[in-house]
Amino acid sequence: MAHRLTDSRLANLGARIILQGFEEYHTDFKTITRRARIRFEQRDWHGMQADAAERLDLYRRVVDRTVADVRELLGDRVHHKLVWASMKAVYSGLIADRDDWELAETFFNSVTRRIFTTIGVDEQIEFVDTDFELPPTAPRRSVYRTYRRAVTTATLVEQILRDFALREPFHIPFADLTRDAHLVAREVEAHLKAIGALKVVERAEIVRSVFYRGQAAYLVGRLFSGSHLIPFVIALLHEPEGLVVDAVLLDENDVSILFSFARSYFHVIIERPYDLVRFLKSIMPRKRVAELYISIGYNKHGKTELYRDMLNHLATTDDRFEIAPGQRGMVMTVFTLPAYDLVFKIIQDRFAFPKRTTREAVKEKYRLVFKHDRAGRLVDAQEFEYLKFARHRFTDELLDELLRVAGRSVHVDDDHVIIRHTYVERRVIPLDIYVREADDEAAEAAIIDYGNAIKDLAATNIFPGDMLLKNFGVTRHRRVVFYDYDELCLLTECRFRTFPQARHLEDELAPDPWFHVGEHDIFPEEFRRFWGLRGRLLEVFLEHHADLFEVDFWRHMQERIHSGEVIHIFPYPQHKRLRHKYAEAYHVTTATP
Repeated sequence: MAHRLTDSRLANLGARIILQGFEEYHTDFKTITRRARIRFEQRDWHGMQADAAERLDLYRRVVDRTVADVRELLGDRVHHKLVWASMKAVYSGLIADRDDWELAETFFNSVTRRIFTTIGVDEQIEFVDTDFELPPTAPRRSVYRTYRRAVTTATLVEQILRDFALREPFHIPFADLTRDAHLVAREVEAHLKAIGALKVVERAEIVRSVFYRGQAAYLVGRLFSGSHLIPFVIALLHEPEGLVVDAVLLDENDVSILFSFARSYFHVIIERPYDLVRFLKSIMPRKRVAELYISIGYNKHGKTELYRDMLNHLATTDDRFEIAPGQRGMVMTVFTLPAYDLVFKIIQDRFAFPKRTTREAVKEKYRLVFKHDRAGRLVDAQEFEYLKFARHRFTDELLDELLRVAGRSVHVDDDHVIIRHTYVERRVIPLDIYVREADDEAAEAAIIDYGNAIKDLAATNIFPGDMLLKNFGVTRHRRVVFYDYDELCLLTECRFRTFPQARHLEDELAPDPWFHVGEHDIFPEEFRRFWGLRGRLLEVFLEHHADLFEVDFWRHMQERIHSGEVIHIFPYPQHKRLRHKYAEAYHVTTATP
């Protein structure tokens, strides 16, 4: 068919095929996302997990089909850039009246890059930057609702809660809405006093849509008191007794952790993602726009924004890529820009002993992490192919390292360095470096959270494998996260064992085990010897996490997972939970319709 059509006609048809593919993707994306409210109401946590996995698979599936349709249409002109340049111009016109134009541009890029395997970028056939200097459409309504000053803070909070209970609507009653409103108000008033703000909230602005993730729902907004803009997030749980407010977050750091790069994506229905991201940016100004798009499920567009941010950094600084601090890995080579908080991880060509994995197996681990509940402990990675940088931006030491250990993934010519495949992650301080350089109090807190991180991962059916300190990192919020995935596996795949009793003295002195050790056999009592904890840090770890060295902990966690239990990992500390802080208020409750 293609040979009978003019280039302009092909461009017109091709643009419409890609737009049709995008519309299919975004319609299905919203359909899956809308289920979150039903899952929450029905306490269907397994269904919520299934929806999250289905939504993550959706983009690739639709792009695959769209690429096939475009190839069939264009035939032998599928690589004619003049046709594609025209197609891009037509497509830009078609999306100019859409509220999701930025997502549509990224979808077009996904199709072109799949067909051309572009090295670097080609602004003629992809949206390197958006075609629109300003949003091409105006919002039909504000992304948030405004609540004006009330007689008391408790009255204002109660109005917000009742409004969402009716508008969402939740088909479940609050266990005690009035109680929860008063407890939230108490927290707000204490916070206002602590920051020196006025004693009253002049107005609240709350995003119209509820954010769902895991077993919780969140109302996200901001409060205004005098010159103060205060983040305001209410965490809701569906308990057996009904809907309850579990916590209120009023600090930028706490809200930033909620939207962390180490957590799974929210399910939230929104008309114009652009407006929601700008709203979120107002309460988390230190977060990149890219991270905010990713956090609400638009990870592909977040990746586009991340690349644009990266190009802007390189265009406005003299920063040079260099080897990242920390111990060299046996599987990945890691480099960074000193003034930019990202790292680039490249799979090495060969793995040093005792690593027995393969390149494809490592990539499969990253795919597992992408689709799994990251529990605030697994760093999200964005996968890039065929990045192209100026050679002078690389130190000689780094170039020598890349060519020596990762030549399959790196090409260097006189002017450029081409990275065929890399994972880009947020940079954190390796835990071994952190505890060595931090003061005693900070180091001890990090070691305690190291144990918490291992337990959180176990609760979500993840066994990290190599749990040396160097494979964990500390974020700017002093949270410990895990980032070395080549030995990571599902906890339920492991066989936790105790050491058999030695039969003879010769058995104890033998360099190798006198008993059979299977591929998935794990001996927790060995952890103490290998993790490298010494002195006071070991004492602190044992005070809080001695159970990690015992088989019973791991087997019990496996039993809970096998039984079908979905363990909720709270994205805020226990002392933030209202029922812990105000236990006396929970002695008597009354149902609120």
